[in-house]
Amino acid sequence: MIGKVLGGRYEILEKIGGGGMALVYKAKCRLLNRYVAVKILRSEFTGDEEFIKKFKRESQAAASLSHPNIVSIYDVGMEDDIYYIVMEYIKGQTLKELIKSKGALGIEYATNISLQIASALEHAHTNHIVHRDIKSHNIMIREDGTVKVTDFGIARAVSSSTITNTGNIIGSVHYFSPEQARGGYTDEKSDIYSLGVVMYELVTGRIPFEGETPISVALKHIQEEPERPRSINSKIPKSLEDIIMKAMEKDVSQRYNSVSEIIDDLKQSLIMPNGDFVKKNKVLDENTKVIEPIKYIDVKEKLEAEKKKKEKPKKSTTNKKITIIAILSGLFLAILIFGGYMFINNLFNVKVVKVPNIIGKSEEDARRELEALGLVMDVAEERVFNKDVPEGYIVMQDPKPDTQNKVTNPVRVIVSKGPKKVEVPSIVGKNYDEVDIILESVGLEEGEVSQEYSQYPSGVVIRQSIAAGLSVDEGTKVDYVISGGPEKFFMTDFTGTDIEEVKKQLIVLDLILGNITEDYNDTVPKGKVINQTPKPGTEVSKKSVVDFVISKGPKEEPAKKTYLNVDLPKNLDSMKVTIFKIEGDKSSLIYENTHTPADSPLKIEVNGTGEVLFEVYINNSFHDSTVYKF
Repeated sequence: MIGKVLGGRYEILEKIGGGGMALVYKAKCRLLNRYVAVKILRSEFTGDEEFIKKFKRESQAAASLSHPNIVSIYDVGMEDDIYYIVMEYIKGQTLKELIKSKGALGIEYATNISLQIASALEHAHTNHIVHRDIKSHNIMIREDGTVKVTDFGIARAVSSSTITNTGNIIGSVHYFSPEQARGGYTDEKSDIYSLGVVMYELVTGRIPFEGETPISVALKHIQEEPERPRSINSKIPKSLEDIIMKAMEKDVSQRYNSVSEIIDDLKQSLIMPNGDFVKKNKVLDENTKVIEPIKYIDVKEKLEAEKKKKEKPKKSTTNKKITIIAILSGLFLAILIFGGYMFINNLFNVKVVKVPNIIGKSEEDARRELEALGLVMDVAEERVFNKDVPEGYIVMQDPKPDTQNKVTNPVRVIVSKGPKKVEVPSIVGKNYDEVDIILESVGLEEGEVSQEYSQYPSGVVIRQSIAAGLSVDEGTKVDYVISGGPEKFFMTDFTGTDIEEVKKQLIVLDLILGNITEDYNDTVPKGKVINQTPKPGTEVSKKSVVDFVISKGPKEEPAKKTYLNVDLPKNLDSMKVTIFKIEGDKSSLIYENTHTPADSPLKIEVNGTGEVLFEVYINNSFHDSTVYKF
């Protein structure tokens, strides 16, 4: 598959992953000159025509989704029985890999990831697309921390016949909703259950149900209650545990009605981590009928009626008294009825007013504004930290602004404690890609990032704007400087330069003198540079070590010996013989003596290296010359 070009434009470069249904490759789009991910269906699915039709339909529907937390689908195609989806290429890791390497994540970090997943599902559900295979394997975390949910469409296309594939069911059954495990009808609430399982895994570091076989895990989803997250990780706040357990309710009617409700509760959990605001759903059983209780008066009347049937009517002299008592009793009953009516009328005809927006106002001003409308303010005992709302000011209200509310119903408010104080961690010496996670884990934000050349490796933090250990407001931005590595420049050419001068120049350039070795050279004078490492023109940084080879001058070879034969003139009785040795432009006297013709020929020993000229003078006049090559 590597090197194959799909659709005339997607060149397969390397395999980067795979699952029960498909293999994933990194590819290059030749048309747009960008990297993409290509998911290719495994061959066992390509023979199922019904599956392929559904796969195409659902993939095209998923391609219509456009959301920052959903992996974009660019293209869907088929070539030579190869069915493929072209998607956005994500440089990062799966959520499963992140949890496997780090274990349970920090509460705020886990909540932030949950909010991004929920936001992706909310968008999909709004567009009538259900994922049906939400799990940590299908969630990518980019290097900048952005969450990307993948496999919309491909999971939807899987039918009940294809989902029995062993590889797929093992990967997914740990996240199945009970209705999926039963093989029943699934909708958006199945995604909500699976999201609950992922959140459970985020804060505990493990999945809620384990088993030796997929079937045993599926049965646990149907029959057993998971261990409560706080019994595994005591740092989990009550509100977050409540959210997870409500999302994982086995009874569909008891789960969240929509992902939007989860988002609202997750946001509130960041403000009120120990709040008791996650409510159970009220469920009305349509088969249950309301039956009025049997009244005591009904029984008594029936007994009296039966008794009168058996007794004969009697005349009484007290009929008049009975009539008067009956009239008085009726009058009294009418008064009671009228009084009750007036009471009920006053009870239900309560004044209704529009609730004002008091968020961001001081507690005193908010109370005064509500009381002017006849409303009562109920202040929660527990105050919450908030980086945007000052201490003593309203951060949340219920009912919400602009809603109609009876004056008998109090307006519940939460008051801010102001920004939470956190200790600034040390990020100096950390790699650039670690900083955002370190700061986010304590509630701080990444500020302005700049770069400077330094002796430290590239990408390492060398300075931070706020000293480690200081206490600052939560949400404070921390600026920092990262090393760009040593400053680069091109190496100077020192060839032919005296080594003493080189040493001075190295100090100016902030370079370090390394090894110096010597070698003979016929052309470069002694003490000057013959060679250097790094070579001239090479890109180097400050503090780089430079080695040199310097000249020792020409190599002196041992002189070779020979004999110079000189024939003396016969016409002189006595003569002075002088011999000069000439090497280049250097001349030296090598022989001088007085001879007679009888001494001829003279045999004089001479030596030298290379080509040497010898000149013979008699009585100071030139006589002869000879060139020898030694």
